[in-house]
Amino acid sequence: MTFLPSYFSRRKFLWGALATTGAGLLPKSLAGAPRIEFFKQASPAPGHSGVPDRIAGEIKPFDMAQVRLLDGPFRDAMEINRNYLHSVPTDRLLHMFLVTAGLPSTAEPLGGWEKPDCELRGHFAGGHYLSACAQMYASTGDEDLKTKASGMVEQLARCQKALKTGYLSAFPEEEFDRLRNGQKVWAPFYTIHKIMAGHLDMYQHCGNEQALEVAEGMAQWVGLWVTPLSDEHMQRVLEVEHGGMLEVLCNLYAVTGKGEYLYTAQRFNHKEVFDPLAGYRDELKGLHTNTNIPKIIGVARRYELIGDMRDHNIASYFWQEIVNRRTYCTGGTSDDEHWTSDPGDLSKTLSKWDEECCCGYNMLKLTRHIFGWTGDPRAMDYYERTLFNSRLGTQDADGMKSYFLPLGTGFWKYYNTRYDSFWCCTGTGAEEYSKFGDSIYFYDDRGIYINLFIASELNWPEKGVRLHQETKFPEEEKTVLVVEAKEPTAMALNLRVPYWATNGGTIKVNGEALPIFSNPSSYLSVNRVWKNGDRVELAMPMSLHKEALPGDETRQAVMYGPLVLGGRLGSEGVTKQLMYSGYDTTPDEHPGDAPTIQPASKDVTSWVEPVPGQPLSFRTKGQASETALIPFCQIVGEKYVVYWKVQQRGGRFGDAG
Repeated sequence: MTFLPSYFSRRKFLWGALATTGAGLLPKSLAGAPRIEFFKQASPAPGHSGVPDRIAGEIKPFDMAQVRLLDGPFRDAMEINRNYLHSVPTDRLLHMFLVTAGLPSTAEPLGGWEKPDCELRGHFAGGHYLSACAQMYASTGDEDLKTKASGMVEQLARCQKALKTGYLSAFPEEEFDRLRNGQKVWAPFYTIHKIMAGHLDMYQHCGNEQALEVAEGMAQWVGLWVTPLSDEHMQRVLEVEHGGMLEVLCNLYAVTGKGEYLYTAQRFNHKEVFDPLAGYRDELKGLHTNTNIPKIIGVARRYELIGDMRDHNIASYFWQEIVNRRTYCTGGTSDDEHWTSDPGDLSKTLSKWDEECCCGYNMLKLTRHIFGWTGDPRAMDYYERTLFNSRLGTQDADGMKSYFLPLGTGFWKYYNTRYDSFWCCTGTGAEEYSKFGDSIYFYDDRGIYINLFIASELNWPEKGVRLHQETKFPEEEKTVLVVEAKEPTAMALNLRVPYWATNGGTIKVNGEALPIFSNPSSYLSVNRVWKNGDRVELAMPMSLHKEALPGDETRQAVMYGPLVLGGRLGSEGVTKQLMYSGYDTTPDEHPGDAPTIQPASKDVTSWVEPVPGQPLSFRTKGQASETALIPFCQIVGEKYVVYWKVQQRGGRFGDAG
C-alpha cells in the first residue's frame, strides 16, 4: 500500500478553537534558566542560485540549528560523541590525503579502514568526519569544532589543487582505472560520495564557501569520468558499491542550480535495482543491504527535485517492504550485511551479524523523506522504534561505535577501537550522534508537529515562538510542552499518538483536562491562539507487548512502549578484547544461552512483570529461573537475549500480538 498525502488528513483528529484563558506563567523549572543560544542555519551565499524542490512535501523539518537538546539520554550521547570528534587528531586525519597529493606529512597514519593500504581510506577522515562536525556545529554551536573542520577543508582544498584535476581522495585515481576496466576494487565511488557529502555539509551547515568549491571540483571530475562510458558500461560500474552518489549530486544541483550535476547524477541510475522496485517487485534477496539503501535515498531526493512519480513509487515501495517485511523488532535490517532471506521470513537470520548499524542510519534518512511527503504517523512510529533501539545504545562511554548489533541469543555489543577500526559504521555513528535533534519537530503552514518525546527546545523565529519540551521519556510516560510567544499566535500543535499507546491517554492545556483519547498511530492536533507560558501536558501509558520474529512465531521479543527489552545473561567471558575490535568487524564467537520460556498464557504479562520501584526494570516470572530485562539500548558489557524461545508445554503459541 502506498502512503498518500490525503491519508494524513484522514487519520489525524482535531480539537479546535479552545478558549484561551490568559498568558499563563512559565513553570518554576524554567524560571531563571539560562537562555539556550540558537544559531541561524547557513544558507547559500549571494551568487549561488539554487533550485527549489519541484515537489513540496506535506510538512518540512526544522533546521538543526533551530533545535537544542536538553538534559536526557540523547544529549548525553551527543556530548560523548562531541568529545570524541574533538579528540581525533587533525594531522592524522589528513595524512593520506596529503601523501596522495604529493604533499609532505609526518603524521602517524590512522589504522583500520583508514590505513595506508586500505582501498576505502579517506571515507571517514575526509567525509564522515566533516559531516559529523558540521552537524554537531548546527546542533550545538560548537565554534571550536567548526574551526577545526574548516581548517581541514583548507588543507583538503590544498590537496585538490595539487592534483590539478578536481579529484580528491586519500587513494590515487588508479582505483578508478580498475573500476572502469572491470577489475577487482573495493568501492571507490563510495568514498568519493562521503568526501563530497562532508564538504557539502560544511557549506550548508557552516557556510564554508571553500568547501562548496571543493565539492564542485569533485563533481566536475566525476562528470568527466562517467561521460565517455556507454549506458551499458556504466551499469557494470554501478554493480560496485557507490554509496550515495545519486543523492549528493542531486543535493549539489539543488544548492547551485547547475544542471551538469543533475546530468551526472542521472548516470548513477542503477536499473538492476530500480526497475523491479518500480514494478512493485521485491527482488532484494541476496543484495548487500547498505549498498542499496543509499541508492533509494538518492531516488527519493531526485523525486523531490524533478517530480517523477516513478521515483516516488520506487522509494515508497522499498520503504514499505523493508519496514513491514525485512525489519527486526529494533527497526534494524540486514543479516551478515545482506538481505539473506525471502521477505517476511527472518527465522534463520539471528546471529552475531545482525543489523549493520549503517542500515539503521540510512533507513532513518529515507524515513525523513517519506514522512515529509505524507505526514503519515506510521513513518514516525518506525523512526522512533529505530532511533531508540537500533541507534541509541550503539556507542560506548568514550564515543566508540558498533558495526553490527547482534540479535542472536547470548551475544554482546562490541565497538571499534580508537585509531584502528574506522569502519563505515564508525562514520555513520559519528554523524547520527551529531544530529539527534533533526526530526523531533516538523512544521507546515498551520503549525508544529511534535514527532518524538525528547527533551529539547525549538526556536521558530518566523512565528516569534519557542517551544520547550520537558520530559524524562521513556523513564516517565509523559511530556510537557511550554510555549514562549512574543505575541498571541494562532497555530496547531500536532502531537504524535504512537502505535504503542493502546491504553488511551490524557491531555491538559493550562491544567484543563480535555477528553481522554485512544487513536494509536495518529496526530492529535490542538488548535488555538497560543500565549506566552501556555502549557500542554500529554500522558500516554506504556505497556508490555511482544513481537514475534517474522517467520517464526515462537521467537518473541518483549517490548515496553517503543522500547525493546533485553534479557540480561551476565558478563562472564565478555572481555575487553571481545568488546573492542580493530580492523575486524565481528568478535570471536562465545555465545551464551537463555532459558526457553514456558508461559501460562499467550499474554506476555503471564511471564514478564515490572520490578516494583525500579523504572524500566522487568523480570521473568513463573519460569525455572528468573532473568532480568532492561531496555536493550541500556545493555553494555554483558550477554543478552532479545528474541526469546517461547513454547507451551506440549505445543507452541501462534499469537504474536
